[in-house]
Amino acid sequence: MDLLSNLALGIETAFTLENLLYCALGVTIGMFIGVIPGIGHLAAISMLLPLTFYVPATTAIVMLAGIYYGAQYGGSTASILLNLPGTPASAVVCLDGYPMAQQGRAGVALMMTTVASFVGSFITVIVLAAFAPPLASFAVAFNSTDYFSMMLLGLVAAAILVQGSPVKGIAAVLLGLILGLVGTDVSTGIQRYAFGLTFLYDGINIVAIAMGIFGVAEVIANVGKVKGVQSAQKITFRSLIPTRQDVKQSIMPMFRGTGIGTGVGILPGTGTSIASFLAYAVEKRISRHPAKFGKGAIEGITAPESANNAAAQSAFIPTLTLGIPGDAVMALMLGALLIHGITPGPNVISDNPSLFWGLVISFLIGNVLLLILNIPLVGLWVRLLKVPYPLLYPSIVLFIAIGVYSINYSHMDIMLVAVFGVLGCLMLLLGFEPAPLLLGYILGPMIEENFRRALMLNQGDMMVFVERPVSAAFIALSVLLLAWSAYSMVKDRRTARMAAGQ
Repeated sequence: MDLLSNLALGIETAFTLENLLYCALGVTIGMFIGVIPGIGHLAAISMLLPLTFYVPATTAIVMLAGIYYGAQYGGSTASILLNLPGTPASAVVCLDGYPMAQQGRAGVALMMTTVASFVGSFITVIVLAAFAPPLASFAVAFNSTDYFSMMLLGLVAAAILVQGSPVKGIAAVLLGLILGLVGTDVSTGIQRYAFGLTFLYDGINIVAIAMGIFGVAEVIANVGKVKGVQSAQKITFRSLIPTRQDVKQSIMPMFRGTGIGTGVGILPGTGTSIASFLAYAVEKRISRHPAKFGKGAIEGITAPESANNAAAQSAFIPTLTLGIPGDAVMALMLGALLIHGITPGPNVISDNPSLFWGLVISFLIGNVLLLILNIPLVGLWVRLLKVPYPLLYPSIVLFIAIGVYSINYSHMDIMLVAVFGVLGCLMLLLGFEPAPLLLGYILGPMIEENFRRALMLNQGDMMVFVERPVSAAFIALSVLLLAWSAYSMVKDRRTARMAAGQ
């Protein structure tokens, strides 16, 4: 089908009453989660994942995606007003957004971040519609050898590009791979790592893992750190209107941020935070007046906001067309699709065109809804910051328990959430990123399946992974990333020793 007929199919799918309601629900929840610091979209998506089991796959992904990019919109509100990022990607907005609020320009900052978010998202959705189908057509030629190498590259990138030690990132990935092995081996029927526990015969529930390491762990980690807001700056409609100079200074940074975010979002293991900080660094570097950054520069909020929203949308390109999640949120999206019996990959567009094109159109609808929600209701979002956290956090834990129990009506699932909640807290205390663990868990069974298939088709010859050009290229990139990571670690230690010697 040509582009026009595909878009017509997407419009027909997205504009059904069910999909519209779930899209509106998703973006509203995303805004709410983004505004309130200390929760995060990962925890929200983990909590609401059980709700998607009872609706069609398209509706489920529309809602979960709405939470994701909706949180990117809302994250800047607390960053500007309180100097507390609602999401990790909004942390860079604090640098210039909060100084603008102190100067009495909080309304302008909120308005321009909303516009920048819309521009970044809207342009990237067009890129998604234009380039995802050709990429999927190219990837159809991949075989199991190529898929194994590509997934290996995704895991390596996710492990070494995390904040902190790459060694800890690799350890988290390996733990995720081990967790993915739990259950019945589909090839032999043998129980692996189940230890005679019948509730593990079907593997560990993805919702239990996600709710534990992201939901419960985040709640516990933020108890006592985030306090209720007693007062916040009053925002009037007139204070939202930017000057002509504000608009002029924001146009090019928004487009540059969109380009950076789109490119970064496609890469595995990167995510919206890297896109935000990279866009901010670029603007500061090319600015004629870099000294104004950190003191209320409008470019310092519009560039990173357009970048993180662009990255949130473009991350769906490799997830849907290649089956490779770029970050933990995309891994949850992948898990939701697998639960509905849909395997993301090159054939998802041809086999499920209504899902892909309906999702594309829902992105446009969701971003328009966010534009409507964010500006007129900014006063409501400001008042949400006054919600007492001693009431909010126990409620979140209660919803987590209800949500995970509603899947299989099993008390053991609640116990698993508690176990992974403790594991998530330990990982945070020890400086381990939990996201690579989830990526390893999701991709582990697929990597194993493609590895086995490749060896079976080639009589166990391991050289097949370097003989095929596509597979060899992915393997080479993985080795280069590991070598670069090792070199960086050695260099940093040497620099630290030299600094200590001085």
